[in-house]
Amino acid sequence: MPKARTTASSPLLASSVLHLLHRAGQRADGLFARHAGTTLTPRQFVILQAVAEANGLSQTGIMAATGIDRSSTADLVRRLVSHGWLKRRRTKRDARLYAVRLTPEGRRVLALAVPAARATDEALLSSLSSTQRPLFLTGLAVIATTEVEEPADMDRDDDP
Repeated sequence: MPKARTTASSPLLASSVLHLLHRAGQRADGLFARHAGTTLTPRQFVILQAVAEANGLSQTGIMAATGIDRSSTADLVRRLVSHGWLKRRRTKRDARLYAVRLTPEGRRVLALAVPAARATDEALLSSLSSTQRPLFLTGLAVIATTEVEEPADMDRDDDP
């Protein structure tokens, strides 16, 4: 198990969930880029994977499958279409919706990226003991899937 390095310059950052999740995300992105050896990003990979699992998804379906917000999904799909990895066509049932499908080139790129994603996961989890891994994955899944209710807007004295 590799030794963890502390890079935060302040104790507040070293214990900040927000900061640590951001740093972990940066590390995951860098590892994926190194393993994939392509311009494919982790979020693009997730979209390709979601479409491969349910070919013909609408962009709303992609949002639901990936948890990526509407405008980012639209932008990512547009980029993947421009790369030639996805194609989209209006559905016959509802001309307002696009059915998104993998192209043969998209299947090829995805097939190359799956081992890169696995290697990235393995590299990230190698920092944890075999006992810590399931606890970490469970906790991370809870954080990623729990919707936190925002407090109602309160009148503030400092508002103009």
